[in-house]
Amino acid sequence: MTLQEDLIIRQRRVQEAIRNAGYDACILATAPNIYYLTGIVYSGFLYLPVQGEAVHFVRRPVNVGLERAVYIRKPEQIADELLVRPANVMLETDVLSYTTCRRLLAGLGLAEAGDASTMLRRVRSIKTPFEIAQIRHNAQIHKAFHEAIPSLFCTGMTDLEFQIELERKMRQLGSIGYFYAYGENMAIFMGSVLTGDNAQTPSPYDFALGGAGATPLLPIGASGEPILPGRIIMVDMAGNYTPLLTDVSRVYACGEAPDIARKAHSVSIEICNAMLASAKSGTACAELWEQAMSIVRREKLEQYFMGTKQQARFVGHGVGLEINEPPVMTPKSKEVLEVGTVFAYEPKFVIPGIGAAGIENTYLVTDSGIEKLTDIEENIIQLA
Repeated sequence: MTLQEDLIIRQRRVQEAIRNAGYDACILATAPNIYYLTGIVYSGFLYLPVQGEAVHFVRRPVNVGLERAVYIRKPEQIADELLVRPANVMLETDVLSYTTCRRLLAGLGLAEAGDASTMLRRVRSIKTPFEIAQIRHNAQIHKAFHEAIPSLFCTGMTDLEFQIELERKMRQLGSIGYFYAYGENMAIFMGSVLTGDNAQTPSPYDFALGGAGATPLLPIGASGEPILPGRIIMVDMAGNYTPLLTDVSRVYACGEAPDIARKAHSVSIEICNAMLASAKSGTACAELWEQAMSIVRREKLEQYFMGTKQQARFVGHGVGLEINEPPVMTPKSKEVLEVGTVFAYEPKFVIPGIGAAGIENTYLVTDSGIEKLTDIEENIIQLA
């Protein structure tokens, strides 16, 4: 299947979702959603009616190369170009600015809009065969990256110096150097490297673990913490080698890893294996959280699970064009796994003074169960 053939399938899925929500059309403006329906990114608005073809209202770039492209300067021009105006419309109301939403609605003569953001995230959470093939390819490159990591470490490095070498290797392997994250103030570059006490530093980001970062302007991940003997290093660098992501975390040791770190790490692997053995299409996401917690409680590791000073209340999340897609494995989740869902599962532990332990893999929900897509060594790997 080609990308163009897959784009037709994606458009039909979105149109079905618009119809089921009771709307005439949706207008999209964010890069992940425009890419999902076109295979490119432009500045402007994608107008998709419940029937018929999309119209692309483009600000930039010129000569975008799409059929039914109309070049505009302001959103109010959209209404003038439509042969039939919608009676109601869906907008990305939790992402677009209030001003942009008001201008779009005023131009169409409408008072309110439905929520296209949640609808699109729901549609995108079920991957097409074409997207799954991309994720599989991405996983293979992600594996090659992790296999190269021991050769990139030098004794005496800080976490930031180590991460710079990791980022260089990622770019050599084809990383695009950035990944999209859903939500306000969620900008991050290529991932994080955590060691020592920095692993338990709280962060404002809605990620599993934090870190102070190299600057208060971007307070996440490596901070210049020295990688000392007896410490472990968690490498949580995104697999952004294709438009669709894989999410993997692995742990490396400088010297001999302490017993508590090895125990926590082995428990993380046990939790992932238990999920892999029991989960299937229809499994409630809340059950995956409870299953993980039951093992954590049995091993008396609650104080370290998913952080210390600030503990995350999820153990997994969907991945795709964005690093944090639905479903989310939380104790109160109402979501269930479905065939075609791709998700990351990351039971992690933070050991004060030592670092973060545990693994993260990317999985696919199939007709026959759960398939692990990221087949990479899971035990703690010795660096020096």
